Amino acid sequence: MSQKITPFLWFGGRLGEAIELYTSTFPDSEVLETVDRDGQLFTANFRIGGIEVSGMNVPEGPVFNEAISLVVDCDDQAEVDRYWEALTAGGGREDRCGWLVDPFGVSWQITPRRLIELVNDPDPARAQRAMEEMLTQNKIDIAAIERAADG
Repeated sequence: MSQKITPFLWFGGRLGEAIELYTSTFPDSEVLETVDRDGQLFTANFRIGGIEVSGMNVPEGPVFNEAISLVVDCDDQAEVDRYWEALTAGGGREDRCGWLVDPFGVSWQITPRRLIELVNDPDPARAQRAMEEMLTQNKIDIAAIERAADG
């Protein structure tokens, strides 16, 4: 299967580090192709979590911002915790409501399926309580959101 759309990310001279972090963090990940220029990694195609991504090393290029983020669909709290720890390690930073910025400046949303279920609950009061709790969190705590939803 070939992807119709491939994200293309510019890394400020740290493409190799980013590939190492991403391919070691996400299952179904691998380096597909690299191109060196003047003895340095210049571009790479790699797969993370089954999605092909292209990257380029551009030390003087633009920086990432939160206008674009990558959403990670998580099965449970253990998966949330694992991705959160891996992507904030080494200089990443936490943000609100399940968002984080990794050490390379890429924004991620670490989103458990249970959160989506709770904030879309057919009972509007229950959904509102879940949403209000989520808004107080950085890394999503599913149990706390369930408790809040239940009142």
